[in-house]
Amino acid sequence: MDKDIELFREQLLNIQESLYSFAYMLTADKEEAKDLVQDTALKVLDNYNKYINDINFKGWVFTIMRNIFINNHHRFVRSQTIVDNTETLYHLNLPQESGIETPDDNYTISEIYRIISMFSEDYQIPFSMHIAGYKYSEIASFLKLPVGTIKSRIFYARKKLQIILKDYR
Repeated sequence: MDKDIELFREQLLNIQESLYSFAYMLTADKEEAKDLVQDTALKVLDNYNKYINDINFKGWVFTIMRNIFINNHHRFVRSQTIVDNTETLYHLNLPQESGIETPDDNYTISEIYRIISMFSEDYQIPFSMHIAGYKYSEIASFLKLPVGTIKSRIFYARKKLQIILKDYR
């Protein structure tokens, strides 16, 4: 076996605990978090040849995990979408008290991440990395920016999120 792939696998094993923590933060469910870690590990191993050694390995893997989570969420939302083909649009005209829970003032973690994904990359990437547990210096090194710029962008993203979610309870 190639020495590089052994090192690659070892790096992946060394961050499993961090991956699980991030996955749990995204899913808020232990079993879904385990599945997400497993899906991420498979995707990372399948894409071994695409990894560039100069890039932050942990950041690369976390980005893959976040993308898998977002894609799975989008797939789930599409599968839950109801197309009302009735002539009277019966399903669309149901009152909100129809038993379908859609509280306007509560947000799920996936909704929060959807909002974050609408930020420009200048703010989205540092903020996502920060909430994934990266230190300011690690983010600055990865993005090749000064630490002060990273702190400022994370602060701005946090404030923007607070404004958007001002009614969050």
